[in-house]
Amino acid sequence: MISEPSASRNRLVLVVYTAAIFVSALLLFSVQPLFTKMVLPRLGGSPAVWSVAMVFFQSLLLGGYAYAHFLMQIRNRTIPVAVHLLLLAVAMLTMPLSIASGWGDPPNSGYALWLLGLFAVSIGLPFFALAANNPLLQAWFVRTGHPNGPDPYFLYASSNVGSFLALLSYPVLLEPMFTLRMQNLIWTGGYGLLIVLIATCGVLLLRSPVRAGELNLAPDDSDVPAPSWILRARWIFLAAVPSGLLIAVTAHISTDVAAAPLLWVLPLSLYLLTWVLVFQSRPLLPHKWMLLAQPLAIAGIVVLLAFGGEQNLLLTLGGHQFCFFVIAMACHGELARTRPAAKYLTGFYVALSFGGMVGGLFAGLIAPFTFSWVAEYPILLALAALCRPAGGERLPRWNAWYWPFLAVLAVALIAPSWSTGKVFNWFEDHRVWVIGAVGVLAALLALALNAGRWKIFATVAVALVLLRAYPSDDGRVETVRSFFGVHKIVVTPNGQYHVLMHGTTIHGAEKFKNDDGTPVTGQPEPITYYHKSGGIGQAITAIRERKGAPLRVAVIGLGSGTLTCASEPGEDWKFFEIDQTMVDTARDPKYFTYIQVCEPNLQPVIGDARLTFAREPDGVYDLIIVDAYSSDAIPVHLATEEAMEIYKSKLAPQGAVVMHVSNRHLELSSVVVGIADANDLKSWVYSEDSGRDSEYIFSTSVVVSAREETDVGKLASSEQWALTEARKNQRVWTDDYSNVLGAVWRRLRKGEE
Repeated sequence: MISEPSASRNRLVLVVYTAAIFVSALLLFSVQPLFTKMVLPRLGGSPAVWSVAMVFFQSLLLGGYAYAHFLMQIRNRTIPVAVHLLLLAVAMLTMPLSIASGWGDPPNSGYALWLLGLFAVSIGLPFFALAANNPLLQAWFVRTGHPNGPDPYFLYASSNVGSFLALLSYPVLLEPMFTLRMQNLIWTGGYGLLIVLIATCGVLLLRSPVRAGELNLAPDDSDVPAPSWILRARWIFLAAVPSGLLIAVTAHISTDVAAAPLLWVLPLSLYLLTWVLVFQSRPLLPHKWMLLAQPLAIAGIVVLLAFGGEQNLLLTLGGHQFCFFVIAMACHGELARTRPAAKYLTGFYVALSFGGMVGGLFAGLIAPFTFSWVAEYPILLALAALCRPAGGERLPRWNAWYWPFLAVLAVALIAPSWSTGKVFNWFEDHRVWVIGAVGVLAALLALALNAGRWKIFATVAVALVLLRAYPSDDGRVETVRSFFGVHKIVVTPNGQYHVLMHGTTIHGAEKFKNDDGTPVTGQPEPITYYHKSGGIGQAITAIRERKGAPLRVAVIGLGSGTLTCASEPGEDWKFFEIDQTMVDTARDPKYFTYIQVCEPNLQPVIGDARLTFAREPDGVYDLIIVDAYSSDAIPVHLATEEAMEIYKSKLAPQGAVVMHVSNRHLELSSVVVGIADANDLKSWVYSEDSGRDSEYIFSTSVVVSAREETDVGKLASSEQWALTEARKNQRVWTDDYSNVLGAVWRRLRKGEE
């Protein structure tokens, strides 16, 4: 053994340990979008898949940290090294990553538990081994005798830099450049490299003098008392709030602003960046600055929620995420400020990971089954006020009167919401100013009076209650929540229209009253994207005229049931829908009457259409309509070369596929043309502005694909439909490759050329 660590050996120890922790974090957080993307086709591309995945990863982080804590209680240094290398080697045998056999089709209910089981069986072991590396390697580093050993928390920043780069590089580099199979092979190679690095770390530890490691823990640390249980509980709470907010803000963006899977990694990247910054030896953003900014960030989110999702998209996305970043910085800064001595390092990380799991469980599993709207976001926002440290209040005489003042203010502001008349109308018209003022009041309390955290919490809670008392939607609103998202049924103020919304995207509407206020009678007319003069309506008419006989039609996606009224007597229409709550909503005549009037005996096929539709007999459908988007997020697996191959196999000899591709954030027409061309189908693109938005008749983008021009009838000669060739420089989407970023970029460039 080496008697004293030399300077060159210290440099080697630092480089190897930093590299191992960096590569481990890179693998840990790149596997999340990689494997989640593998799983998405099983459950319709639902954003909830990401939320449940986050719960799984956070739970296994806790397991990994607890395992590391247990190993480091063993006095013999050889045993932890040998046990961990054996675990890594066994995990390597399960690679490359794949979905475990027997987990192909999801059940009809209990999707979250099924997903957790799928993740556990498929990638549980390698992820568990990776999860343990960060605290374990830091604990080894302390015992190598390196001069920086007494305060190894800077290595946590290195870990989070790796995590941060992994998440940002996935949508920007890995997804556009490599197939899933190649990504998997690259990841497996990285795992092999990591085993070599960790083995080197183990050798460096075992070759270190025992006395050198003990010097890093003594004499200072030996006299430090163990953290109290109150402090440990505080660590758990400080970790739980930003962890839950991470999932909640992601759900809010996916549900109420812009549901694009590409955006899921942005909040997580910011979350990891906060860990990088707070554990630096000289923080770039001082903690006291973040504590001053935190109440302003809370007030900022209150104001953004009061405005709703209709303002500038980039401003909204940037605002929510910037405020989340400040709040997470304040919480994690408190954790860094109260971190224990190196002797208690692994126990500290167990508390952090336990808090992360608790926050994730609340936001990812408990809240979606408890609330019919995204209630977890405001709840966690209010709890963020309790993350502030205790401090002496300024002007205590004024502060003493604050509780009765707040009680009177709350009653004065909330009571009018239970009435009608001028007072209620005034509050409704000025809701943003009223709610914003209460949110700003909370910030002023914190900054001017240094008020107690419970006063700030209560004030923020009043502002958030006002959000529900005076909603931003124009009309009466009911919400329905399931694993696949939150749907709103909006009744316009005069009761003329019932509108089905997911996020800020309308997915169906029905006219209940005429312009003169009289009730609409007879069969309801299809409107929104399904009007007879729109792209989908024209395609149905053209195929019907071409055949000259009743059609046999398959529709993927039910929505409000509008297309049930596009059928004619004698025709056979079959609907495929993944979300049972959507079926229940569309059937309920108090919301919509399309199904009740036009198809009262409708029995839709429940499940992911990629799986259920594949079981249909070949060669029977004259028309297949694919309209299965969730807000503006797309189920990628329904727009691939393999998916189009399934649609083609189900078509009758002169059948056609109609794909609805209207989308504010992604250009998808060229994607559909490409997958159709790969299956030897010709495509015609329709994109027209109806100019009738006030009547809930919208512009649509539609692609119809068929084997021959004669199959689409009069559409082939229509000036509104353009025969479109596949772009030679655009890669075809497959089950193994998709490029969402490219679709976003084409939309930004107004890329439908």
